Amino acid sequence: MEERKRSFLRMVSHELRTPLNSILGFSEILNAELYGPLGAPQYKEYAAIIHGSGQKLLKLVNQVLEIARLEGRTMDFALRHEPVELALDDALATLKPDLAARGVRVLVQGRGDLPAVLADPRGLRSLLFHLMHNAVAFSPDGGQVTVSAQARGEVVEITIHDDGDGVDPDDLPRLMAPFEQGENALVRKAEGAGLGLPIADLTAKAMDGRLKLTSTPGQGLTATVRLPLA
Repeated sequence: MEERKRSFLRMVSHELRTPLNSILGFSEILNAELYGPLGAPQYKEYAAIIHGSGQKLLKLVNQVLEIARLEGRTMDFALRHEPVELALDDALATLKPDLAARGVRVLVQGRGDLPAVLADPRGLRSLLFHLMHNAVAFSPDGGQVTVSAQARGEVVEITIHDDGDGVDPDDLPRLMAPFEQGENALVRKAEGAGLGLPIADLTAKAMDGRLKLTSTPGQGLTATVRLPLA
């Protein structure tokens, strides 16, 4: 049964990504006018819109497939000794465009002395990326995201806090459900299908950890993930 799931996901992944790669590739060529001018300036503008829309669709496809793999337990996670700081730096490098566009600063407390966890390298980076991406999305322009990691007994507690307007505590369970972004206008203003936090939650569970969200309106949102200490 598990092998059938894996085969199905591989097939779906290939069938969805192949046409999207063509859309992205050819629209990029058109936008760059690689083989000569397109004529009317609107054509170049439309090519850029097609490329941007294709990127959003590819991101959604990748997230839906990741949710399916995690829920179907078909992710092959190999837990090993992983320094939190290295994984954070890799996730932050991926987030650079978002940080620059919003002017958001990420403060990592205790640099040089962060603990290591027992986690899958790719899973840990995905988990941290989605949590920090969510924090950046709900931070005000020019805001700050604070990250810390501390060993507490046999676990490591990684905390990511934004200085946004926060979320009603009653709304927090909805944020952990796929395709949900909460009820209030603040939460709904973010783009996307609301899959980042569910992916982070499922990834944490797949690595023997857990994710908890806390928030007070007007005081931002805090994501706390607990993973086994290496």
